[in-house]
Amino acid sequence: MPRFALQVEYDGAPFAGWQAQADQPSVQGAIEAALARLDPGFAAGARIAAAGRTDAGVHATGQVAHADLARDWDPFRLSEALNWHLKPAPVAILQAARVEDDFHARFSATERRYLFRLVARRAPLTHGRGQVWQVLNPLDLEAMRKGAAHLVGHHDFTTFRSSICQAKSPVKSLDCIEITEHEIPQGREYRFVLRARSFLHNQVRSIVGTLERVGAGSWAPGRVAEALAARDRAACGPVCPPQGLYLTGVGYPCDPFRAPREAGSGG
Repeated sequence: MPRFALQVEYDGAPFAGWQAQADQPSVQGAIEAALARLDPGFAAGARIAAAGRTDAGVHATGQVAHADLARDWDPFRLSEALNWHLKPAPVAILQAARVEDDFHARFSATERRYLFRLVARRAPLTHGRGQVWQVLNPLDLEAMRKGAAHLVGHHDFTTFRSSICQAKSPVKSLDCIEITEHEIPQGREYRFVLRARSFLHNQVRSIVGTLERVGAGSWAPGRVAEALAARDRAACGPVCPPQGLYLTGVGYPCDPFRAPREAGSGG
């Protein structure tokens, strides 16, 4: 059966997360329902696999999933057909690509990239509501950068993972945390970009929630290092809400969406 990689964008607000659930709407369920209109295997209950299982309310601009189909579709026609059947769900297939049988959206991935958007302003948001975390007062950018520097590298992130995290080990390598500040009407937007091979459950939201405390002046930057060293969930700052979080990209040894075009397939 031909295997296809799907690059997926979605608004996580109406979903209980990526993973299919029997009694709640999910992104996986929406895509599988669309595939069931096109493929007998999915009509019979076949499943897709994704690079990451985002939580309820978390968005994506570059999620990757793969599906094994009975028919060898033209990738462009497959993405167009899926987008037709996904309406009106806030889910879009940005690209589809034919991949080798050993490609796996989760296990072949070498990097995940996340963006967290935090807006500081007193006026309520009209545009972007449900897409960012809003706080009232401006944050200290340099203090947050100093705090974040303690987290980059190979560490035991027990402090920054959910108590229900199913990962076998809390030890992870966090390759990058970049924090930038942007002017918006009557306020500031802070963007946190994090890159790693993989993340623990709630790791990004735990880190951003802790760094917000640093930016607000409630924590000294050095307290982040102390929290990390404690290896104790109780030492973590508050976990920030999900609506500001986006899975923006997944890295692979060979980009499944770029390689076909470079080879001249036109797909």
